[in-house]
Amino acid sequence: MASKNRVCVRIAGNEYTLCGNESSEHIQRVALFVDKKMSEIMQANHTLSTSMASVLTAVNAVDELLKNSEAKEVLEKELEITQKSLKEAKQEIEQLSQQLQKLNEENRHLVLELTRREAELTEVRKSLDRAVGDSTHKQPRIHNIK
Repeated sequence: MASKNRVCVRIAGNEYTLCGNESSEHIQRVALFVDKKMSEIMQANHTLSTSMASVLTAVNAVDELLKNSEAKEVLEKELEITQKSLKEAKQEIEQLSQQLQKLNEENRHLVLELTRREAELTEVRKSLDRAVGDSTHKQPRIHNIK
């Protein structure tokens, strides 16, 4: 079990000994926050007693705490939605990556097929040129005489 820290602090001109499991620095920051808020409230209304200022300080602190808590909940929901969107985006990226890989493979096969067919076409053209070239040498040309 952690030992409790005992810290002497000054709030609204009065000294208090605060005990807690948190660090001494943390307890000092809490006391400084309360002292500052009480000073602001008492400066705004000089007729308040210390106990009334204490109650208003507590009310303001709890109000701020609740607002921060609500804001935290909103941010956590936004984070959850964002994480879900990110997960969906990653899944979509994975699917698109797989599609791209398949399309690249298909493209590679089509390029090979095109290259093969172009080679065949070149051979057919060469054969045609040879056949046409051979037939022009074998057959005499006939000229019409008028």
